[in-house]
Amino acid sequence: MQIRELSIAGAFEVTPRQFPDDRGTFWEWYRFDALAEAVGHPINLKQGNGSVSKRGVVRGIHFADVPPSQAKYVQVLSGAILDYVIDIRVGSPTFGQWEAVRLDTVDRRALYISEGLGHAFVALEHDTTVTYLVSETYSPTREHGITPVDPTVALEFPADIGEILLSPKDTEAPTLADAERAGILPPYERAIAYARSLTERWIQSARD
Repeated sequence: MQIRELSIAGAFEVTPRQFPDDRGTFWEWYRFDALAEAVGHPINLKQGNGSVSKRGVVRGIHFADVPPSQAKYVQVLSGAILDYVIDIRVGSPTFGQWEAVRLDTVDRRALYISEGLGHAFVALEHDTTVTYLVSETYSPTREHGITPVDPTVALEFPADIGEILLSPKDTEAPTLADAERAGILPPYERAIAYARSLTERWIQSARD
């Protein structure tokens, strides 16, 4: 598989090698060792989530307190999404910026999103099924959101998608500026320090 770091530090696009034959197709959709080498440490998988969305549904922007936050490994089982990673780490060189990757059943890419980053996606097809492997179990008191229609963040949705569909929770979420004023955004240095501690812990465990 090929692993490419995005312009937002801590986010990686994973493109598997596919092996088609007359029976169908085989591919490795997750490799502990390859991802750990790229990221600097493995994901300590603690929960798997799934969602099915209509075309035009937007989920996010979601994030969690650091530490421990929640790293995510996202892929599509059916349909297609435009997956967004948003840098919400206060003090980051790319604070407020975002990058999008198309995830579908053609290239079968996945997206790794490290602790402290924001995540959202828009479903491009009806009945799009998305799975998420995550590093921490759901904790409602540590979970937060930013409205995906914040004009400052300015996520760009495909022009042909029509009217987007949001949950009340995502609709009523604060803007990035309001979240920063409320002090709920993760500081960049704290997120980097936590990621560094995970790498150091992994290296130490390999030595023991």
